[in-house]
Amino acid sequence: MELLKKIKDISLILLLVGLQIIFTIAPLKERWIIIKIMKKNRIKANAISISFVLPAIILLFTFMIIPFALSFYYSFMDYNILKPNAMSFVGLDNFKKVFTDTIFIKSIYNTFRFTILVVPLQLGAALGLALLVNRKLKGIKLFRLAFFAPTVLSLVVISILWTIIYNPNNGLLNSILNSIGIASQPFLSDPTQAMYCIVFLSAWQGAGFQMMIFLAGLQDIPTYLYEAAEVDGASKYQQFLNITLPGLKNISVLLFLTITIGAVQLLVQPMMMTQGGPLNSTVTIVYEIYQTGYKYRNMGYGSAMTVVFTAIILVIVLIQNKLMVSKED
Repeated sequence: MELLKKIKDISLILLLVGLQIIFTIAPLKERWIIIKIMKKNRIKANAISISFVLPAIILLFTFMIIPFALSFYYSFMDYNILKPNAMSFVGLDNFKKVFTDTIFIKSIYNTFRFTILVVPLQLGAALGLALLVNRKLKGIKLFRLAFFAPTVLSLVVISILWTIIYNPNNGLLNSILNSIGIASQPFLSDPTQAMYCIVFLSAWQGAGFQMMIFLAGLQDIPTYLYEAAEVDGASKYQQFLNITLPGLKNISVLLFLTITIGAVQLLVQPMMMTQGGPLNSTVTIVYEIYQTGYKYRNMGYGSAMTVVFTAIILVIVLIQNKLMVSKED
């Protein structure tokens, strides 16, 4: 009897231990299943995210990273695109030539000159137009469309149109000047005037797009700030300085960056209007790269110019970012 009792006690203990083990393992199994499901969902979510980003990455590699890598490679070569089999390694000779090329140095000067002139002019025109069309007037949408229209037109078409307007013999601008007693001007034929003509055209063409961005920023500024300022007796000028400009600070910085980067890439206007002349007064970095690489078929030397140009853009962006950070601090 005692033996049977001991066997029952041992069986009961084993049963309890077994149940404890089962109840311990079951939640672990459930947790493992949950973890497995979460991992699958995470992988699926990551795959979906990557699928959205992948096209942009492919475009970035196809049109930016790979072309720049090839340009960097060709910059050390003597490479004529019509004679690809005759390509030879020349080391740093192309870069030495870049920094002693008077036309390329002139193109750097012209590019920076254009940028310094067009950026404040275009920003100022865009802000002025945005303030003008931000009023609640009848037919104001028509004016917004009219000011924005040049932005959607091709730069080639606009350049041809303004070449006709600037024509020294029978152009529209000289006809207007003659009607008010001012002598005809050479405009694009004069080395001292040609760059200013391109600056004015570029600011006119691009201001419409920046106007719409400024307009969105103006409409985002709370109206109660202006109402409170009016109650305090602030003039329109004081409201502009203390409410409007601070409210547009971030947008202004963004537009300053984009206009600057776009300005240093000037190509179409001098190509269509002046072909870099007269006397190389409108030749720009990108135009000189195009001429060297495609017109004169010297792809190696043109690639060296491209590398130098990329370095210049990086320096500009770093300086602008540094200034932005210092202003925020």
